[in-house]
Amino acid sequence: MPVEVTWWGHATCTVEDSGVRLLTDPLFARRLAHLRRRRGALPPPEAAVADVVLVSHLHADHLHLPSLARLAPGTRLVVPRGTCRALPALARVAVVRGLRVTEVVPGEVVRVSDGVRVRAVSARHDGRRLPFGPRSSPALGYVVEGSALTYFAGDTGPFDAMADEVGPVDVALLPVGGWGPYLGPGHLDAARAAAVVAALAPAAAVPVHYGTYWPVGMDAVRPHEFHAPGVEFERLAGRAAPKVAVRVPDHGERVRLP
Repeated sequence: MPVEVTWWGHATCTVEDSGVRLLTDPLFARRLAHLRRRRGALPPPEAAVADVVLVSHLHADHLHLPSLARLAPGTRLVVPRGTCRALPALARVAVVRGLRVTEVVPGEVVRVSDGVRVRAVSARHDGRRLPFGPRSSPALGYVVEGSALTYFAGDTGPFDAMADEVGPVDVALLPVGGWGPYLGPGHLDAARAAAVVAALAPAAAVPVHYGTYWPVGMDAVRPHEFHAPGVEFERLAGRAAPKVAVRVPDHGERVRLP
């Protein structure tokens, strides 16, 4: 059975596998602090429909409380361990909305259904929610184990044990940019993401986390860093891993992957 992925923008994707809908890092805002949504319509209400929501880390563009408040009662929310302690407001949203929160660390597995599990893996990213320290809650990636193995990397830089820890995967959803003109440590750009694809050797890869949000008033500052990462990733991955099928969806586009 193929996996279907809908990219809603930034790091927000719906992964459909074996009748289960999983939603990653939901961000349904037109504006977030100094960031404005510059491309792609706001996701429709059905984008918030999911059986499981995977949150990679505590940054506000990945753990966005107003977006989580749109989830239906009973939705399971998988977050890094320590999230509710570091962010008590999430616990309040969970109670009000009737969300089931599960906190995990790398290596832990959450059973979603008879045919789908989610395994947490490490990420190399400072995912703290200020003013809390980086060790209060780790940044994570996730591998959805269903009819296919789908890796959602969240936000991460490359690290030596990445391929061993993630393991064989069929589909890789990889960040290739950011929300500003410069990427600091703990991130993948198009070139580093292409190298990760070569190391993981999935059947298919999809670039995410680019071309959606940009700081207000900075449209003229390195605009290629906003527009180009997806196509650049496709070009570089074609060189580094020519057997991998790279799909570059538009905002809101659903793609079927092998």
